[in-house]
Amino acid sequence: MSPTSSTTPRTPPGRPAVAPTAPRARRGLRSLVLALGVLLAVTTLAGPQAVATGPSPARATVVLVHGAWADSSGWTDVVHRLQRAGHPVVAVANPLRSLQGDAAYVRSVTDQVDGPVVLVGHSYGGAVITNAASGSTNVTALVYVAGFVPDVGEDVLHIAGAGSQVPVSLDVKAIPPFGEADGDIYIARDRFRSTLGADLTSRQTQAMWATQRPLAYAAASAPTTSTAWRELPSWSVVPTEDRTITPPAHRSMAARAGATVVEVRSSHLVHVSRPQVVADVVRRAADATA
Repeated sequence: MSPTSSTTPRTPPGRPAVAPTAPRARRGLRSLVLALGVLLAVTTLAGPQAVATGPSPARATVVLVHGAWADSSGWTDVVHRLQRAGHPVVAVANPLRSLQGDAAYVRSVTDQVDGPVVLVGHSYGGAVITNAASGSTNVTALVYVAGFVPDVGEDVLHIAGAGSQVPVSLDVKAIPPFGEADGDIYIARDRFRSTLGADLTSRQTQAMWATQRPLAYAAASAPTTSTAWRELPSWSVVPTEDRTITPPAHRSMAARAGATVVEVRSSHLVHVSRPQVVADVVRRAADATA
């Protein structure tokens, strides 16, 4: 074959020779650089979470116990805040029939929770958690929200403090078939807002009056038999404008229990009017006892 028929291209004079595969090599290099750039961008945007290992620590379950003349719906705004913080929450339907029976019911709930529990009680619910948590293996903290903190032998009828408006606000109705042997204690309609929720709107308190669940007289007059606050760290949210349990009574009970006290300008229904304050105290108790 003559030299002029060769398939090897000639290099023009003065220009360096380039291998025929060079265009493919350049394309491969550009692809590699692009891929590395994308990987770097994704890693930067993802931040530390992209390299986090293992699950986050489990949060304590918060068990909320309402008091007299209320139901679990009063905790709604507190529940939302605790759930956003990652806490499982159970708002117990407190029977309000007998102190020891109510405590046994709440204890049955906490005993079935897997993991640590922060037990929270409002008003009469404070007396319930005081009895319910004694000897518990998974309750780590008690939080009293405008709650009774009774000692052994005390009942809620006698420790609300001088000046409580409850005695003049009661509307007692017989419980068939017991008649005069027992009674259901309600708060009268014209006294509900001033006694329990003076910082709430009239519309709110009228609805709460209509849906209130009464407290049996037998529950209000029953003595406390166990005091969990002697075994567990406790916190007390004290409303400084409470007309159901007087602020001096709150402070005295909290001091006796060695509770961490958080005072807030609020009525007795502080979990309704100031849910963020209550949720913050519960979270603080959970973190301190984790």
